[in-house]
Amino acid sequence: MSSSSPRDESQQVEFDPVFLHARKEALIIFSVWVLALVWAVPFCYLNGYIDDFDPENFSTIWGVPTWLFWGIAVPWLAADLFTAWFCFCYMSDDDLGEAHEGADVEEEIAEMRAAKATQEEAGA
Repeated sequence: MSSSSPRDESQQVEFDPVFLHARKEALIIFSVWVLALVWAVPFCYLNGYIDDFDPENFSTIWGVPTWLFWGIAVPWLAADLFTAWFCFCYMSDDDLGEAHEGADVEEEIAEMRAAKATQEEAGA
């Protein structure tokens, strides 16, 4: 048995630059999402669920429980700021080529007319 791969070097796939760019942006977005998840869930679990709750020593920031402020509000605000920066400063439009607006519609209309003409000839 040979250990060669199903594709040899002459058959390697070349990915479109638009796909590679979109994949890189998606990986960045997903990584930031995972980072926020890894922060928020353990922080809220460890700080939000208190067995012996004492209302006298309960800490708040602007009236919001401290664990909620640091576990949800701050990561949410950070994610919003990152999203705004990422979308307006980092992401860029890729050239998708020339737009052929209406070409598909014209082709579909021509096919419908040809089919109708064929039906009329067969019916007559």
